[in-house]
Amino acid sequence: MKTIFITGSTDGIGKLTAIELAKQGHSVFVHGRNAQKLENTILEIQESTGNKNTNGFLADLSDLDSVEKMVFEIEKEVSHIDVLINNAGVFKSKISHNENGIDIRFVVNYLAPFLLTKKLIPLLQKGTSPRIINLSSAAQSSVQLEALSNSIALSEQEAYAESKLALTMWSFYLAKEYSDINIIAVNPGSLLNTRMVQEAYGTHWAPPEKGVNILCSLAISDEHSNSSGKYFDNDKGIFSQAHPDAYDSNKIEELIAITNSVLS
Repeated sequence: MKTIFITGSTDGIGKLTAIELAKQGHSVFVHGRNAQKLENTILEIQESTGNKNTNGFLADLSDLDSVEKMVFEIEKEVSHIDVLINNAGVFKSKISHNENGIDIRFVVNYLAPFLLTKKLIPLLQKGTSPRIINLSSAAQSSVQLEALSNSIALSEQEAYAESKLALTMWSFYLAKEYSDINIIAVNPGSLLNTRMVQEAYGTHWAPPEKGVNILCSLAISDEHSNSSGKYFDNDKGIFSQAHPDAYDSNKIEELIAITNSVLS
């Protein structure tokens, strides 16, 4: 059985994925930013699945200091991680920028998972056949690096699509950097019926279970044990091509350099 940590798992496909993996007997750690909602989710998973090996960690991913604090708590309680699913994401938000002036979509969708994963690499390397699953999107647009230094304004759609491409570019970079970890980027499906999608678009194309099924498969199935550095497009149901920038080594190097600078 695997030890699995899922960000953004008190709602949407993150929560449903946590429930499904707990049903299968895995040790599941969920994450949320609201303490009461996190506690309720842990209890719900334990009661609905009969799996008591479920716990959680609290952090506001729009606050990178909060991410650092969560890592400290994880390191105290968890001996290893077999699977990290960077599921948390934001499209619409009451807060448009963090205290440093960076668009909240870039912070939550890209900078937070970048920082969290970097800090959790030692625990992943202690895991068995470790995997990182990064939730990308069909919406991918060329990253304007100035957005990471807060010098340009972006629309919600622009910031979301650019942050998701940044996540995908970094996934491919990470796969080359850590050959001992299986790292996959995935579009779980466009317009799944989740709260985030309803708030953003007011409609949906597919049930959330479509995303849950692919996340569980990518996380634990032997079928995907040699899929590192790839992008799975669940709209097509196959591994496919991401945005062309995700294969441009110069653009990736530029992105990683400015990201490390922002996080230093």
